[in-house]
Amino acid sequence: MTTQTREPGQHAHDVRVPPKTIGIPADGNRADPARVHLPPHEHMAAAGRPGTYLRGTETVDAILKAALRVLINEGAGAFTIRRIAAECGMKVGNVSYHFPRKELLIQVMLDDLLDRYDKLLEDRVRQPALSTEERLRLIIVMCLDDIAGPRTTRLFTELWALANHNPFIADRVRAFYQKVHDFIAEYVAVLNPALAPDDVQTVAIYLSTTMEGTTPFAGHGKPWAAEMPRLKRIAVHNLIMLARTITAEDIRGLPVA
Repeated sequence: MTTQTREPGQHAHDVRVPPKTIGIPADGNRADPARVHLPPHEHMAAAGRPGTYLRGTETVDAILKAALRVLINEGAGAFTIRRIAAECGMKVGNVSYHFPRKELLIQVMLDDLLDRYDKLLEDRVRQPALSTEERLRLIIVMCLDDIAGPRTTRLFTELWALANHNPFIADRVRAFYQKVHDFIAEYVAVLNPALAPDDVQTVAIYLSTTMEGTTPFAGHGKPWAAEMPRLKRIAVHNLIMLARTITAEDIRGLPVA
């Protein structure tokens, strides 16, 4: 018989049915739920997405939206369970019931972002009629357009600030960007089949860092934000050419300052 647990302040008809716990190892890949049984509050690195229980999803989504608003509008210093509870009009105990630590909020927010980006890729990039070069061009344009928006400019600068002082968040940010690098590497490998897998990854990291590096200079509200359209055209031209033509010898032999 399944045991039901009631959230503080929750009515008897709205009780939580504990789901099978899904673990997420350090590499960000979901483990087999049949083999993992650690609840989220016992092991942060093995926590699946909370809120997968009867009539609780709306509450969890409200908390996540409030957390995102706090991080974007008020910054890393304000990112506390108490402040997030005030933002979504809940008691601290109700928020901490779902998210015992703010690190779990970051993990779920990044997982949701990856899901959103993957859906964009599916809808706009992974189309049979598009060439590999056109797909990479779309990824570059989408990344820079995203950086030009207030949400991404503010969100990621705050995530980097949190990652500087929190190893768990640093690892989740690293796992997020590894997925981004893998998205890019998928097309670099096709454009430049002579490159070994390690070299493909290096090129993908370079493309990603080149685009991400525009954030503090040409992101939303930054000093050279008006230059982003011109920077985007340069990036599309040069990054695709580099991905198509760079050689293993170039990667290993380019002089380092």
